[in-house]
Amino acid sequence: MTLSNVLLSILWLALITYTVLGGADFGAGMLELFAVGPSGARQDALIVDSMDPVWEANHVWLIFLLVVFFTAFPPAFADINVILFIPLMLAVIGIVLRGAAFAFKVHGIIERSQVARILSRIFSVASAMTPFFLAVAAAAIASGHIQIQSKNLQTNTGSDWLTPFALTIGAMALTLCVTIAAIYLTLEATSRGDTELAEAFRKRGLIAGALTAALGLLGLLLAPSEASFLWNGMLDHAIPLVIATVLIGLAAAAALWFKRYGWARILIVAVAASLLLTWGVSQFPYLIPPDVQVQNAASPQNTQALLLIGIIIALLIVVPSLWFMFYVFKVKKVAGVDVVAHPPTAEPAAE
Repeated sequence: MTLSNVLLSILWLALITYTVLGGADFGAGMLELFAVGPSGARQDALIVDSMDPVWEANHVWLIFLLVVFFTAFPPAFADINVILFIPLMLAVIGIVLRGAAFAFKVHGIIERSQVARILSRIFSVASAMTPFFLAVAAAAIASGHIQIQSKNLQTNTGSDWLTPFALTIGAMALTLCVTIAAIYLTLEATSRGDTELAEAFRKRGLIAGALTAALGLLGLLLAPSEASFLWNGMLDHAIPLVIATVLIGLAAAAALWFKRYGWARILIVAVAASLLLTWGVSQFPYLIPPDVQVQNAASPQNTQALLLIGIIIALLIVVPSLWFMFYVFKVKKVAGVDVVAHPPTAEPAAE
């Protein structure tokens, strides 16, 4: 395996990590739109309490992706950012809006309930913007419609990324994020003893999962005509991954249906990983089909070697730090401090 392929593999692993961690945050934001009814306040509290300690840390993997992509494959990075500037900028705007809305909503001094509701809506809508437009951009690349014919590149205004195929993949990204978040929240609610919330999120996970499967099928039906490059690559060398994705998806649905929430979480992570691996294998060795291949866009060997050393050092620092953060805030919780699982009584315990 060449050094370029090693770096590409690392990029794909980072993309998978961002999808299953950051995607859960985006999905939780969208689920907040449905936090209504008698248990709406508790649903919102569970979402906030689950996200608050760790939500911003998940963007470490997006930053990692950008830095490694820019350093390892600078021509492809530049081409994508010029041609797909509009959807990528809309995704960035979504990140900024959701971050600001969440911070003000959770940590700001909100005296009027109307302001809190507005911030919640901004948070939810912005949570949908980012995965949708990132997926739309990815679908535009995978479809093979972006052709690098000269150095005089123009920003595409929509003909390449507002296609039925790209919009379908964008919608599928939304439902996948909601499915991931719902399963995570189901497990979170169960661990806190709130079976009512667990059941509410279980049902939403099943619905979102079914929509994800339906949109995936629609994407496959559109691919031969709208993404023929990806379709042919999938038929040539990714059929086993497609079959594996379907089987794992069915297993995840069964685990959620039968309330095996621990298995459901593992399997939904595997579904997301398998989907992204299917895309990567189908498109390989192209970064931007049909014109830009991995080797053609790679930076010099000495740059890639130094980058790999830097990645190893960074991961030795970042991975233990993130593990410790998740351990403190998600695993080792102090019993009795959670307002969702342990609502205050008339005589709360003194701190």
